[in-house]
Amino acid sequence: MLTIGLVMWFVPHEAKFKFDYQKGQPWNHESYFAPFDFAILKDNKQIAVEKEKISHEINPYFDFQFEETKSGRDRLLVNFTKKWKEMHRDKYDARYNKSKVTILTLYDSIQSRGVIKYHQILALRDPNAGVNIVNDRTSKNVVLKNIFTIKSAVEYANHAIDTTKNVDQIALRSLLNDAFVQNLTFDERITKRELNQALNAVSATFGMVKLGDMIISKGELVDDNRFAILNSLSKEYEQRVGSTSERNLLMVGQLVLISSVFLALFLFLKILRADIFAEIRKILMILVLMLLIIIPSFIILKIDPTLIMLFPFGILPIILITFFDTRVMMMVHLFTIMLISLAVPSAYSFIFLQLIIGFVVLFSLVNHNRRTYYFRASVYIFITYSVLYVGFNFIQEGDFRFSLFDQFIKLGISSTLTLLAIPLIYFFERSFGLLTELTLLELSNTNSPLLRSLAQKAPGTFQHSMQVANLAEEALFMIGGDTLLARTGALYHDIGKMENPLYFIENQMGGYNPHDDLTAAESARMIIDHVVRGIEMARKAHLPEQIIDFIRTHHGDRRVEYFYFMEQKENPGLALDERDFRYHGPIPFSKETAVVMMADSVEAASRSIKNPTEQKLNDLVENIVHKQMETNQFVNADITIREIIMVKKMLKKKLMNIYHVRIAYPD
Repeated sequence: MLTIGLVMWFVPHEAKFKFDYQKGQPWNHESYFAPFDFAILKDNKQIAVEKEKISHEINPYFDFQFEETKSGRDRLLVNFTKKWKEMHRDKYDARYNKSKVTILTLYDSIQSRGVIKYHQILALRDPNAGVNIVNDRTSKNVVLKNIFTIKSAVEYANHAIDTTKNVDQIALRSLLNDAFVQNLTFDERITKRELNQALNAVSATFGMVKLGDMIISKGELVDDNRFAILNSLSKEYEQRVGSTSERNLLMVGQLVLISSVFLALFLFLKILRADIFAEIRKILMILVLMLLIIIPSFIILKIDPTLIMLFPFGILPIILITFFDTRVMMMVHLFTIMLISLAVPSAYSFIFLQLIIGFVVLFSLVNHNRRTYYFRASVYIFITYSVLYVGFNFIQEGDFRFSLFDQFIKLGISSTLTLLAIPLIYFFERSFGLLTELTLLELSNTNSPLLRSLAQKAPGTFQHSMQVANLAEEALFMIGGDTLLARTGALYHDIGKMENPLYFIENQMGGYNPHDDLTAAESARMIIDHVVRGIEMARKAHLPEQIIDFIRTHHGDRRVEYFYFMEQKENPGLALDERDFRYHGPIPFSKETAVVMMADSVEAASRSIKNPTEQKLNDLVENIVHKQMETNQFVNADITIREIIMVKKMLKKKLMNIYHVRIAYPD
């Protein structure tokens, strides 16, 4: 109920157009007429093209630099006088006057038209295009080719000098080559202001549809024009419903649909996955994961629906398949995308894409015991997204557009972000106390600190644990179960023996037995306490509770028979308290812990057999397992009699292989 409330709070409360349609596909509904007047909206692509055109066509603004022009003229006059004096001394005749007038006239005529300073905005500009020249707060549009550059100004001046007689052409050329100043400079502020005004003036519509006008007839192809009209109607419909009293009915409808999805999830778990339904932490984890995807998606859709492609929806199936089986993963993933589809603009394509992504994750992470597989899944997700998106583009657009590459970048970002699943998996593992195969593989590494310490302090116990792990793994592979969990639990089940290793026969190197110095009751207490000490060590090492369960249950609540009978023998007639000779339990409560109990007892007892034969090993396995069943050690475990028989058969076979016992063939 809380989850439903949170989804209702964040879902965009906007109506959705009641008809589904796709560009390039026929209209499969009845002929449709306009229910009200509405404007035909341009799509983002059309608006972008118009704005791009305006950006290229708008005339840039250049400021006329009056002061720089005047300063250049003054310098030219000084330089002319100086130059004339050097070349002609004090000969100020008619040729001097004409040369002076000519050079100043050329300078003034060229500079008044303007010498433009290069800016990158001119790079691809057509010479016949115009630019705006701002001079004394007035603007005049001038064709670009009619404005001088330094090079064209010099060429123009030289040509004019060559055609002028009775002037010192050499002096005038040398002076004018360095005299011109770039007095037209780009004004970015005014240009940007004018551009923004022009862009803001771009109309978002290009026509109107009147009430009762035919929009599309049944079977008619949804072409570009019809698609634009239907999109415009859809947006207008959503706005109208969202702003009227029908909004309340809209929210009721959303509540019904959202509740239906969660009801379906409830029934799926209760009826088909009772094991998950029985554990509140697993239900809570599934709901939290769904909210982790749903709420950010709704927030993004409210801000900008086009950004939804950046969201890594693949995170959900990746995390789910890490903790649950493929059936739970696909169902929860499906329910989640159904909820999000209530708000996405194109529900059909969204569900299609995300459903396929769920299958891609399923196929690529069925075996997820290596971190590299998660990177591989991310690559597969990107490839799948790209292929499917191109397919939808061909259906809707009918061609391959270069704008697709922008979408590929978004899809690449989305696929890369799915790698966030790796730290999230660790977070959920710690928060909800669940185990992943990766964690079990790390724990089962015999070079881990606790197992390395066990190998050094109690080598016999370490070898015993290795054998139990192998036997349990083989048995569970045969009857069905979590082989990796059982193997890992078996490796740690006897770590409590590290504290006093010599009190356990597998670690005694010589003839001395410390139990000879203890009473039977003290010896029993020492043996029983290895379970408690093992739990304490495991807790200190932060082992998961699922592994600690194997330490708790591998002896169940059985009696330490040897020392119990020794105590009876040493103190005949004395009333004994059996609790002093019993393990504290609990008894095994899963198939895995039950198998480890059988494998542990059988492997330990087999070491005491002298000259093992097929019959001896067969009797040993039968007697031990029978005794465990007789004392109700397996009543809480989900293991059947048939499976126990299969385990016994496997244990006999493996023990004969270990001790190299040949099968006795009949005569």
